Amino acid sequence: MAHAVVPHFHNDAGVPQIKIGVKEFMCVGARAPYDHPHVFLDMGDETEKVCPYCSTLYVYEANLSATQSEPAGCLIEGEAA
Repeated sequence: MAHAVVPHFHNDAGVPQIKIGVKEFMCVGARAPYDHPHVFLDMGDETEKVCPYCSTLYVYEANLSATQSEPAGCLIEGEAA
């Protein structure tokens, strides 16, 4: 059975927008203990998605890898769904 790795992103800095290199991901809000329910988000054909819990706007940037974000450091290492 194959396991897909879904990147988890946080917004500890409270920025209004995070650019990422994937269209399917998890938003956790801020890192624990200040996180919200971990929600799976899928942009589909769009290039933007707003988290329904923390209102962070995620913007897809094709030039970023699955482990990169702008601002840098928003990926939670080792998280998978």
